[in-house]
Amino acid sequence: MKRGSVGDLSGVHSQVFRPLPDVLRAEAIVARLSTAISLGLLRRGEQLPVENQLTTMFGVATATVRDALQELRDQGIIETRRGRSGGTFIVGYPRTNGEALRQRLLRLSMAELRDMEDEHLATALAAAQLVIERAFPHDIDRLERIARTMGEATTTESCLRADSRFQAELAVLSQSERLLATQMRLLTESIEIVWTVLTVESDKQWTMNDHLVIVTALREGNLAAAQRAIREHISRDFYRLVAARLDTLYPIGPTHE
Repeated sequence: MKRGSVGDLSGVHSQVFRPLPDVLRAEAIVARLSTAISLGLLRRGEQLPVENQLTTMFGVATATVRDALQELRDQGIIETRRGRSGGTFIVGYPRTNGEALRQRLLRLSMAELRDMEDEHLATALAAAQLVIERAFPHDIDRLERIARTMGEATTTESCLRADSRFQAELAVLSQSERLLATQMRLLTESIEIVWTVLTVESDKQWTMNDHLVIVTALREGNLAAAQRAIREHISRDFYRLVAARLDTLYPIGPTHE
């Protein structure tokens, strides 16, 4: 992702590289970039901006950026190459901590899960309306290509990244910076937890099919159909989350006569 200036940033990159609060340090940059890579918003093989650009984008000192990049190198997530075609490139993915994700789910109350579902719905439904009003046919073509990458996924992590990219791109095509910022926050909060209860074998195909139904409705300008498909998809995701949460709290054990 080699860029000429900060002003060149758009879409998800404008959110990934947005300024950090003053109180945060290198750990916050590591967390921001690691999350973006885990979610597929930054992809393997992509080039990061150079140090002085990252310093400006994040609003931190150069030494802070260097410390963050070194930590990501130590984890095998990025590497820096020398020479005319050199730069810092994404070469790996952060390790998934399944137990930490399970604990995140357990810390969410039923009311919080309901509120999260409500915000997901409100954001995606608003995005669909704006996409129909503002997107061009080639934008919908791109959205369809992203939807179909789910078919190439072979692991839970790659399914997660494909799902995340589709949802982020839907927000990008709304051309609303505030809506995109909300969607990015929601993805950071929930998409990894969702895919702890979904599986490649049983959920990959229906997720892709749902996305393609949404794409078709958007292409046809059929807002009602697009929003119906979005409601069904998000409701199903959160039904699974609630079921998993309840099952953890109240496991069904063997009965005794």
